[in-house]
Amino acid sequence: MTNHLRDMRTDRGWSQAELAKRLGVSRQTVNAIETGRYDPSLPLAFRLADIFDMAIEEIFEPDGAPARASLRA
Repeated sequence: MTNHLRDMRTDRGWSQAELAKRLGVSRQTVNAIETGRYDPSLPLAFRLADIFDMAIEEIFEPDGAPARASLRA
């Protein structure tokens, strides 16, 4: 699975530690998600979507999925 978490986080000016605090996880967890070493649990994916006010599908994509246009118009 690929994700856009690093870009989304840096666009807001947040460090990995800042995002981790907002999520209630360790900075290492955020790093592992960003680098693709860890796929988050569904509850964690929902928290990410809520924090960024996006659909989960806008953050995460299956490997090899074609690029998608934003779900928001």
